[in-house]
Amino acid sequence: MNGNDSISITFCVTFFETGQVAAMKTISYNTVVNAVHNICIQACYNLPDDVYDALRQAATTEQSPLGKSILHKCLQNADLAASDHLPICQDTGTAVFFVTLGDGVRIDGGLLTDAINEGTKLGYSDGYLRKSIVNDPLFDRVNTRDNTPASIHIDLVKGDILSITVLPKGGGCENMSALSMMKPADNKDSIIDFVTATIKKAGGNPCPPVVIGIGIGGTADKAAILAKKALLRQVGSSNADNRYAALEQEILLRVNCTGVGPQGLGGTTTALAVHIEYAPCHIASMPVAININCHAARNASVEL
Repeated sequence: MNGNDSISITFCVTFFETGQVAAMKTISYNTVVNAVHNICIQACYNLPDDVYDALRQAATTEQSPLGKSILHKCLQNADLAASDHLPICQDTGTAVFFVTLGDGVRIDGGLLTDAINEGTKLGYSDGYLRKSIVNDPLFDRVNTRDNTPASIHIDLVKGDILSITVLPKGGGCENMSALSMMKPADNKDSIIDFVTATIKKAGGNPCPPVVIGIGIGGTADKAAILAKKALLRQVGSSNADNRYAALEQEILLRVNCTGVGPQGLGGTTTALAVHIEYAPCHIASMPVAININCHAARNASVEL
């Protein structure tokens, strides 16, 4: 990291009620670009430890001989990708970013979103990652040739933190997403049935065993974002609310009884985990969104 890319502390003339000056962390535009470049490559080459461990555990408990063989091949593929510095999957996905930005952080030299997109361009080029984004969804499906624009979600918080997480989202699993605008009178059994039916219909398309993210509440768009954000939780971690944690386990059990199995070829391991996130919603609504990650549930993070 050269001098132009360093993180420095400057002072902003902002006064609180105490009359004190608030310190601002200034992060250079190029620092963000370089960090995003690195995590794009890291995410596509290296399977996170929690996902790898979940696959290894599944390989010991899977009842189908074919399913067990597939799980071992998934592990071998992850090992080869890491050792040979190659993408785990040829579909290196849409670059989805979840960013936590503190109100005490300033980006020097450009916009944060521009830096993330520039880092994505460089990372996907230097890492020899497949570029999969087209510039128009319907009439002019021409590849942008650099995998941008990225999909960027920013949470504003207090403090001087800048945390960036990339979730490369392959088309096969993303296409199996689902949304149901349920009635307030619906109960957890309705949600279990909805998720189970969605996974059965998806079959082998999302390359199981999958990680299932579920968003409950908010609005239609909020629920969808919650479902995707749920995929970032450590695989197998439980919701802090015991009621939702129990529901996660109920859904996981039902899904793994569908018989879809590894790669949709039968077995007892259709999902590695179910993660639920929830939000307040309108009295007339109960949106439920599902977002699915494939067995190569990739992500990487950096904090600046």
